[in-house]
Amino acid sequence: MLKEQEINLVSLVENYHSEESCRARMEELRWPEGVECPRCDSRDIARMEDRHQYQCRSCRYQFSVTAGTIFHDTHLPLWKWFLAVYLIVESKKGISANQLKRTIGVSYKTAWYLSHRIRAALKEVDAQLLKGIVEVDETFVGGEVEGKGRGFKGNKTVVVGAMQRGGNICLQVVRGTDRETLHGFIRENTADDTEAIYTDEWPAYKGIADVDTKHEAVKHRAKEWARGEVHTNSIENVWSLLKRSIVGSYHQVSAKHLDELEFRFNNRENPYMFRDALCKLLVANCLPYAKLIGD
Repeated sequence: MLKEQEINLVSLVENYHSEESCRARMEELRWPEGVECPRCDSRDIARMEDRHQYQCRSCRYQFSVTAGTIFHDTHLPLWKWFLAVYLIVESKKGISANQLKRTIGVSYKTAWYLSHRIRAALKEVDAQLLKGIVEVDETFVGGEVEGKGRGFKGNKTVVVGAMQRGGNICLQVVRGTDRETLHGFIRENTADDTEAIYTDEWPAYKGIADVDTKHEAVKHRAKEWARGEVHTNSIENVWSLLKRSIVGSYHQVSAKHLDELEFRFNNRENPYMFRDALCKLLVANCLPYAKLIGD
């Protein structure tokens, strides 16, 4: 069996170039202890090889390895799905729908829908709360408007981020940078016993400290970028990654699709990233097109 940490583009094509090899790998990941009926949990299963299906001998239910996943009823070959997943999770600055279209040979609409379904599945709904030293900062996503100065934010979307020092990140689109919004984001994504929260001097962050957690701020307006261990340089590096991907890959981006960056960053040292991404796709709900394009 191919070891996930050895996955590269060549080995991916060599090992997962057929429908059969992709289905076999999905079966291993979805049912590591043997095929299980999704209706009654029985493992007394008969294979229907000619139809790529199984039949439960207990309840007579017929199903496939893609049933109940985002692969269900797909008309796209599974090897193209595998290739798209690999390109999305392994491209440090991301990959645009146009590039995905050219690489795997599909229409732009298919590539766009495919990439956003994968990104939605990568959303880490089970992520643990951040703890220790946590840096928090916000940024504005959106292009320039002709006739407006660089400070114009009327067309921009606010993204707030938190990063555990040396650990994971959490990103979220928010409605503004007011006290209620920023404090709510911090409370929802950090543990109660977080050691310290470091921010810039934006007034809305004031009051976030409690008996377990101290709060300190660096004064960027006074050109203070660090005061000992107090700084927000780590989360600002994340903003650099995000904005480089917008310029270099996407050119335009809807800020609500931050899940890909978050997954890739939080798995930056994970040798099994491709495997774990596939696992998420196998348990994710299918994202309808109408919901994807909605607000």
